[in-house]
Amino acid sequence: MSETWAYALPWLKAIHIVAVISWMAGLLYLPRLFVYHCEAAPGSETSETFKVMEDKLSRLILFPAMCVSVGLGLGMLALPGYWAGATAGGQLWLWAKLIFVVGLLIMHRKMIHWRNDFAADRNQHPQRFFRIANEVPTLLMLAIVILVVVRPF
Repeated sequence: MSETWAYALPWLKAIHIVAVISWMAGLLYLPRLFVYHCEAAPGSETSETFKVMEDKLSRLILFPAMCVSVGLGLGMLALPGYWAGATAGGQLWLWAKLIFVVGLLIMHRKMIHWRNDFAADRNQHPQRFFRIANEVPTLLMLAIVILVVVRPF
């Protein structure tokens, strides 16, 4: 790894971590909004307010943070020697982490689908569904953090 990349890598990691925190905030808050949105009558002022909140959260925080998180993550993997160093000695932690990141991407896509359903007043899910869905990103995040910090395999 060149001297320039050796200097840049900690900065890239720092920005990546901030972006992941922002992405997770959105993934944890959006389903909570859905829980409350379920209580509002379709077409009501409250429902319309939730639609604006959900739209702004997904467009202005969730999507950009996801793009920066994934972009920097892939960028770091593309650095000369980074992939080899991360997977040396048969360590599978990085592959497992990537699988859980795909899980976050799937949840992100599902949440956008649900947001679109609320925007069109066609939500079919009860509050309990969104309360459970709210826990999935937490479990995925927990697995990712353990894999990155502990590197159990």
